[in-house]
Amino acid sequence: MKRSIRRQLLVTFVGTMVITLLAIALINHLFLGRFYESRKVKEIEKTYKTINSLDSLAEEDFNSAIMEIAIQDNLQILITDEDFTTVRSTSRDAKELAARLFGYYTGFYRDKITVVEEKTYYTIQKTKDISINTSYLEMWGQLDNGKWFLIRTPIESIENAVRLSNFFYLCIGALVTSIAVTGIIMLSKRITNPIVQLSNLSKRMAELDFDARYTGHAGNEIDQLGENFNKMSDTLEKTISELKTANVELQKDVELKNQIDEVRKEFLNNVSHELKTPIALISGYAEGLKDNIADDAESREFYCDVIIDEANKMNTMVKKLLTLNQLEFGNDQTVMERFDLTALINGVISGMRLLISEKGAAVSFNVSEPVYVWGDEFKIEEVVTNYMSNALNHLDYDRKIDVRIRTENGIVTTSVFNTGDPIPEEDVDKIWDKFYKVDKARTREYGGSGIGLSIVKAIMDAHQQTCGVKNYANGVVFYFTLEGK
Repeated sequence: MKRSIRRQLLVTFVGTMVITLLAIALINHLFLGRFYESRKVKEIEKTYKTINSLDSLAEEDFNSAIMEIAIQDNLQILITDEDFTTVRSTSRDAKELAARLFGYYTGFYRDKITVVEEKTYYTIQKTKDISINTSYLEMWGQLDNGKWFLIRTPIESIENAVRLSNFFYLCIGALVTSIAVTGIIMLSKRITNPIVQLSNLSKRMAELDFDARYTGHAGNEIDQLGENFNKMSDTLEKTISELKTANVELQKDVELKNQIDEVRKEFLNNVSHELKTPIALISGYAEGLKDNIADDAESREFYCDVIIDEANKMNTMVKKLLTLNQLEFGNDQTVMERFDLTALINGVISGMRLLISEKGAAVSFNVSEPVYVWGDEFKIEEVVTNYMSNALNHLDYDRKIDVRIRTENGIVTTSVFNTGDPIPEEDVDKIWDKFYKVDKARTREYGGSGIGLSIVKAIMDAHQQTCGVKNYANGVVFYFTLEGK
């Protein structure tokens, strides 16, 4: 189970502080009383030395000095003659203290005391006054002048001081702990916020979210780590972008290879199919000539014309296939230039006057002013020529061809309409495919190969423009678009 680093820090710091305070409280409880007691023993010993040194003072001064000591150190002091007659005392119970001192001397109270330290001239002991139920720390013995003395202090005051000290310490400890916990919470939040932010940042980076950024200000090495995270995020994003780009290019290469393979197969199938008939005709008529089937000159000339015609058709088809192949695979660069479309169409119509006359067609093109467009002039000329040839080869009924130019929103649309039978709806989308023929017999009759419209489609795709066809009741219109001036 994952735990918050902030919680771990808080528990660690607070736990350490509480354990430390409890340890100090336990030490106080066990050893502070003994420490106070040892200090009190030293005070009593000091008092003993002081009394010894004050013996030469006048009685009034001596009494005043020991009274001051007694009050200052909370002591009871008794000094007697050698026969235990009271001489001086700071206590009201001088007689009782004198009797107690005599008892110590005679050993009467020996079974009720605990000796702390015993020297030649004095004894330090603990005893309990049963009459008042109070324990004392006492020193008794002889001074240098032969007088007896008793110095004592209540042990209960020491115990009270220890209890009071411990209570005060616990109160201060609780207050300090409360303040420390508040400070630790704030400190841990300040320390862990950047770390938590880095953790969230690494999680978002693992999910490829490279917009995530470290924005903390810890003022230490964490900031440097955050900056390294940001740099790593940028590097990963750039690297993944490059990998994706390379993957896209690789996918394109794979698709292009597959496309090339499919085109190659289709090309071989279509070419073999399209060349089958002319090759068979050429072979048949050539064999007829070889076998002298045509005896007269006219028949031989007919055979030769058929062979030449079929060879020309094959030559034309191969040229168109080469052109289409260059267009489809981008080997033929499209040169964009501004030219007059009106002049181009007039030139195509003029070049086809003989064929138009042979077909008995009536061609109308009523645009006289220049219409400037952007495109590859030579390729657009081939598009217009293909449309015109297609219209002448499928001309019927009124035998009219109408060429028009229309400009709308900067796009120039050129259309070629011819009267005749509409294209079957199921074939409309297929006429742009290579080698597709709506009427195979008719196409064969005028020498068509089914490649012309495929070339038109490839040229317009290279221009990033459109081309299309629409059926009407009395004919068909083909169109293409170009960018106007």
